[in-house]
Amino acid sequence: MGKVTPFLMFQGNAEEAMNYYVSLIEDSEITSITRYGANEAGEEGSVMQAAFSLKGQQFMCIDSHIKHEFTFTPSFSLFITCDTEEEINRIYEKLTEGGSILMPLDDYSFSKKFGWVVDQFGVSWQLTLPK
Repeated sequence: MGKVTPFLMFQGNAEEAMNYYVSLIEDSEITSITRYGANEAGEEGSVMQAAFSLKGQQFMCIDSHIKHEFTFTPSFSLFITCDTEEEINRIYEKLTEGGSILMPLDDYSFSKKFGWVVDQFGVSWQLTLPK
């Protein structure tokens, strides 16, 4: 076995989501994109398969050409340990734009500052600033 890679399935906005995520988290980048061409299964120009990294963690994603009745669920989330209060505040604020709050950013007993959000693409994020 080579490695285990989280895989995100979007329905038409994979590239927009990747660009958004790598802009929020430093030391992150899109590493590859393969697009659907003319007369292929997906919409021409959409993401057939892509790879990106967030702070060294590799992800894969696609724009599914098959429409599904499901999307992301908060039962699976991306967990980020922030280094500073400014960092957690900035990322939290950006992720909540167009998204929803599951747990407001606050001082909880298990964390100096913690928040849980669903972003505008439906992906769930937990942010923590350790004590």
